[in-house]
Amino acid sequence: MSLSYEDVCAFLYREADYLDDRNWDSWLALYDENCTFWMPAWDDDGELTEDPQSQISLIYYARRAGLEDRVFRIRTERSSATIPDTRTNHMIANVQILAREEGRIRVRFNWHNTSVRYNHTDHFVGTSFYTLDVTGPSPIIKEKKVVLKTDYIRHVIDVYHV
Repeated sequence: MSLSYEDVCAFLYREADYLDDRNWDSWLALYDENCTFWMPAWDDDGELTEDPQSQISLIYYARRAGLEDRVFRIRTERSSATIPDTRTNHMIANVQILAREEGRIRVRFNWHNTSVRYNHTDHFVGTSFYTLDVTGPSPIIKEKKVVLKTDYIRHVIDVYHV
């Protein structure tokens, strides 16, 4: 499958829509079974942590099963980050295709998300890096790294905030 720049953007917009619409099954279907979803933390020196196995991460899942568990908790109200429901709105900008490799595309983009909860609006901004597998009929996320730039937050952050 050969994806154009417009196809890559459409894929990213679709993922954002699934999150904003809380369409969890469609959102999970975008991820490979063996995907990694990682949001490193900033250390005391203002540097990002580099190893999710030995350093603190804000979010780390080594497989889609971790994301599936997270969605289960959201759906069954076992997630303090989700009660009451959070309304989100994702905006994506500066999409760049970093590399086209054998069956894969590496992408970078900036995002801004507003989140409304407890009659308060929070703003989160960051940069995401994806590796997409494009060997099948539709792209699938193999790796997702989220760099949260606004890491001073007043409550728990979850997968739908980023």
